[in-house]
Amino acid sequence: MRRARLATRKKRAFSALLVAVFAAGCGGVGPSVADRPNTLVTMGFGLPDEHATARVAVFKSHRPEVDLRINEGVFDEQQFLSSVAAGDPPDLVYADRRKLGGYAARGAVQDLGPCLAQRHVDLADYRQAAVRQVTYEGTVYGVPDFFTVRVLILNNPVLRANGVDPARVSTTDWNALAEVAAKLSRVENGRVGRIGFDPRVPEFVAMWAKANAVDLVGDEPHLDDPRVVEAVRYTTDLVREQGGWAAFKAFRDTFDSFGANNELVTGQVAAMAMDSWYVNTLAANSPAVDVTIAPLTDRRGDPLTEAGGQAWAIPKGSRHPELACEFIATMTAADTWVTAAKARRDALAKKGKPYSGTFTANRAADERIFAEAYDPRGIRVLEQGVQVLRSLQDKAFALPPSPAASDLVRSWEAAVTRVLLGQQQPEESMAQAQREAGRALTRVGGR
Repeated sequence: MRRARLATRKKRAFSALLVAVFAAGCGGVGPSVADRPNTLVTMGFGLPDEHATARVAVFKSHRPEVDLRINEGVFDEQQFLSSVAAGDPPDLVYADRRKLGGYAARGAVQDLGPCLAQRHVDLADYRQAAVRQVTYEGTVYGVPDFFTVRVLILNNPVLRANGVDPARVSTTDWNALAEVAAKLSRVENGRVGRIGFDPRVPEFVAMWAKANAVDLVGDEPHLDDPRVVEAVRYTTDLVREQGGWAAFKAFRDTFDSFGANNELVTGQVAAMAMDSWYVNTLAANSPAVDVTIAPLTDRRGDPLTEAGGQAWAIPKGSRHPELACEFIATMTAADTWVTAAKARRDALAKKGKPYSGTFTANRAADERIFAEAYDPRGIRVLEQGVQVLRSLQDKAFALPPSPAASDLVRSWEAAVTRVLLGQQQPEESMAQAQREAGRALTRVGGR
């Protein structure tokens, strides 16, 4: 029955894909290239550093005859769906795991079960939250790649200068956190001079809802649940009390976040929720920065973090699915990850920079990376922060895949933004988001 229900949903959704072709153009790779034997065309993957280039080199060393066409650039969802509907997709795609369920429900990506069995890829070796994100109605549609979590970053000098002990700052007691944010923030004449605490909304709204004991999405969307509304009200009030969204965001946009004079070095932020990759950025660009990395917590005081990252998938209509499967298996294998980690470490060492480790969804890969390649070079933010990050990886949660994943993310982020802008109250805005989510699910046959 489950298979029949999924097939029905795919048939409904595929009609929408055909419409998308005419709305956005084909966006495919072209048969003159893709029909050639031993050719692989990717979408959404780039070669920004050794994590990518070294892994690609491993594949090429195994299969030098393959003409690998890496179409660098961010993943374009509309272009991808249009190419599938037109019968002209790339051979494989690299996309946000949160949205993979939507592509599976539309019939846009293939069941990878046979592929993984043939290549002896055991997803039991992968982190549970990542596997959940690539599994839709019991079928695996992707292989997880990188793995990120979210943490609390505390600016020790700013906190201490204002009589706040960094060890006592947490996200457990929301009232106490609001008091700390008010004490540490600086707003004069409508201009923000320092953010006391940045909750990172709308991006982190799912995590704040989870802290309040509710998932934004389960079997159905819960966007108007009173606990979600409370989380939205709390986080948007934090921003409002620190100058309001317009001034808050304008100030944040001035940060040199990827430079030596980032917001923590300059004291522009006292504390913030942030993705784990920023620990590496701090170590590389401001190694002497005095910060503490701490777990975020729910309202009971338990560690809380949300999983993020990308996945590899094979589109419906891929001309070379077996070769694509081999590529995915090679790129995500523990040996390949370790080779890439060492290449990244060595490249950074030549620049006099530390290597903070590589965080993947493959547990075996991570164990070897941190045993064989990790090189913090005595930098405190890494030595302290990486321990916290590693302790959180298997505690991360992930929302279940949804057939309308992209629409749902847009709905709840737009709803929180409306509240931030003062256009709607939290109850009204989240109720609107819930209605939008229901309509999106109906469109794709998800209910």
